[in-house]
Amino acid sequence: MEIYYMYAKTRKEFGRHARFDDEPCEVVSDIRPEPELKQDYIERNPVITTVQVVPDLSEHEANTQQITFADRGFAHVEGGWPKEVDPTEPEHVIRYRKKVEKDEAYIASVAALGAEVEDLVRQNNAVDIYEEYFAGSQADHSSEQPYAKTLTVFRDPCEIKRGASYISWNPDVENRKCAVAYSILGFQQQPEGMHLSSYIWDVNAPNEPDFELRGPSQLCCVNYNPKDTNVLSGGMYNGQVGYWDVRKGHTPVDTSPIEKSHRDPCYDMDWLQSKTGTECFSVSTDGMVFWWDTRRLGEPVEELRLVEKSNPDVVLGAVSVEYESIAGPTKFMIGTEQGTVLMCNRKAKNPADRVGTSYHGHHGPVYSLERNPFNPKYFMSIGDWSARIWMEDLKTPIMTTRYHGTYLTGGTWSPTRPGVFFTIKADGEMDVWDYYYKQDDPTLSVKVTEGTPLTSFNVQDTGRLVTVGAADGSATLMELCEGLYTPQPNEKQSVNQMFDRETKREKNLEAAAKDARNAAKRAGNRRDEFKEVSDDAIAEVEKNFLNMTVKSGETFSDKSPLDA
Repeated sequence: MEIYYMYAKTRKEFGRHARFDDEPCEVVSDIRPEPELKQDYIERNPVITTVQVVPDLSEHEANTQQITFADRGFAHVEGGWPKEVDPTEPEHVIRYRKKVEKDEAYIASVAALGAEVEDLVRQNNAVDIYEEYFAGSQADHSSEQPYAKTLTVFRDPCEIKRGASYISWNPDVENRKCAVAYSILGFQQQPEGMHLSSYIWDVNAPNEPDFELRGPSQLCCVNYNPKDTNVLSGGMYNGQVGYWDVRKGHTPVDTSPIEKSHRDPCYDMDWLQSKTGTECFSVSTDGMVFWWDTRRLGEPVEELRLVEKSNPDVVLGAVSVEYESIAGPTKFMIGTEQGTVLMCNRKAKNPADRVGTSYHGHHGPVYSLERNPFNPKYFMSIGDWSARIWMEDLKTPIMTTRYHGTYLTGGTWSPTRPGVFFTIKADGEMDVWDYYYKQDDPTLSVKVTEGTPLTSFNVQDTGRLVTVGAADGSATLMELCEGLYTPQPNEKQSVNQMFDRETKREKNLEAAAKDARNAAKRAGNRRDEFKEVSDDAIAEVEKNFLNMTVKSGETFSDKSPLDA
């Protein structure tokens, strides 16, 4: 019997090892230059050669296939019961459960699952998977260049394009949806066959509307209910007011009768702070403010006629409204088409005081009006060619932007930074102003459309996403850089100090102007005293004076020597 044994080694571990020695150099080949070839070349002097030690990389672009999101639902039905058990009968279900719970296999299964769950609970208690490691740190964005990038564009799906007249974001930040009201507001410019629907868009599925809002007339404004995000209110072109519930269909749940509604288009409305969450109010250019309860829209709960105390015969048409419960649950402000801002109080002690202070400053309609979310006594109005910041106690603006070459059509404050606000213009440009860093020029200007007027604007509560509507029916969704929505250190304190400083300056100027008016009035009164003496009386006094000082034998005529 032969026995074999195999040895396994690597090649370097057996055999004779190679040895290397130093040897003198040896010429293997010698190639001499050919003079004939030199005539075909030009000497380059100096020669600059760049050598890079990193590998060369190339850049490629690929347009991936777009992902289309769709919502699907399914209904669970109860099943898995034995044939002899009727799940619709509570007694049968209770009897069968008691039978299963007494089974030893059931008890053993629960005990085994309990041990596994206990291990998982201990792991969760040991490691906090939701811990924020950098919760207390704040990044400094003062040195970075601000920017805004376009994420998508919501386009009116109708053939006849209408302007995006109003935009409202869903109050639920996690549910990233916005409602856009589409309308043509020009008088008698609505073509035949124009659709009357407005739409709710989902940011995750921008190709098609998420929900359609149908109404008897085109919507001029739409607003989410802050207490119930399934409910929206809308003001229509024919003056009616209605509300929709997305759970109950595309048509309005209820609308106000046209004979009890506004006589002009309802340009703006807002929800009120109430226990029921069903109260709202609307404004229109017919000069009326109506308060409504969506539980019964048969007639307005209350109404107010917009007239100034100084001129009660002139009715002012409203185009914008501002309501903030922090400033007072019954206080609100109205922006009129005459350029006046009205401070109103629904529950004033005297009915004549319901329309209070008037703020004059704009030369055209006040398209946007909003209080500062961090200091409600300061508010901003946008109209004509400028945006103005006011303080409630002063009738003149404390700060004003420079006059632009085109009309401003809207804007709002940033909900996360006290010194940042936005303005949109009729030339298709959006400006971002940051008063924390500079006040004379906008921090960022973005060309949203090519010459198409921008008509509406709104920003999400996080301050990161903004939607800009245009007259061609497009609503552009943009994402701001982190520096434009992240609060900076001591920003609120610095902005409040700036507002207080400008308020004191304006008060001093107002006091100086009042003193100047009083001095001019006193000087005018003194001139009026001299004007009461007639020329004949002055001439008689002069004659008597000269007669008293005449020399003996000399007489004077009736003519005064001063007239010579």
